[in-house]
Amino acid sequence: MNYSAVRAIYLFELARTWRTLFQSIASPVLSTALYFIVFGGAIGPRMQPIDGVPFAAFIVPGLILLAVLTESVSNASFGIYLPRFTGTIYEILSAPVSAFEVLLGFVGAAATKSVLLGLIIFATARLFVSFELVHPFWSFGFLVLISVTFALFGFILGLWADGFEKLQIIPLMVISPLTFLGGTFYSIDMLPPLWRNVALFNPIVYLVDSFRWAFYGIAAVGPAISLALTLTMLVTCIVVVVVIFKTGYRLRT
Repeated sequence: MNYSAVRAIYLFELARTWRTLFQSIASPVLSTALYFIVFGGAIGPRMQPIDGVPFAAFIVPGLILLAVLTESVSNASFGIYLPRFTGTIYEILSAPVSAFEVLLGFVGAAATKSVLLGLIIFATARLFVSFELVHPFWSFGFLVLISVTFALFGFILGLWADGFEKLQIIPLMVISPLTFLGGTFYSIDMLPPLWRNVALFNPIVYLVDSFRWAFYGIAAVGPAISLALTLTMLVTCIVVVVVIFKTGYRLRT
């Protein structure tokens, strides 16, 4: 294992965050803060508690994941696509660095950014909403697991994309709608039976549900099922990456 190479890629990608601080951190935090102001401050007091949790506090886990999922995919996909687009990927290919080490560097950096973003949004939420964590260890564990899973998915997207449009389409047209429809602002138990069954086909439902359970100890699906699905998604992404590299795919443009 070339730890120096992994560390160099990791630190370079983290440095890109500070160079684009407004886009990487400030923009998603500001957007999420607006949700807290509108839905938590203005609408929240007029809403009934959901499963005993005030509405303003109920939406906190979903809003954190809304930002984390989108940014995990975007950071990892842009991180590997930009070197391919600009041609600087050849500097990595000419170095004694394996594909696995490149994967560790890019995915590790993207996941770290997402975890950091989630923690910042969590701290921001405390400025608008009063709540206490029931399972702090599990909440952080789920945050890390989800960040790594979707950073891996973003890395795959960055390998697949041959244009900036393809980088944008999955986060904007797939992940964001699924997150909004995945119980961010409501419990799926509030839906009619037919639509509740339809919602169970949405994988984001299980992520939001497990994260909300870690916050408040309430779950519409069950933390064990949600954890199993999240691990399945992680393993699937790992298998896809392995298949991509085993079939002779190269990182070049």
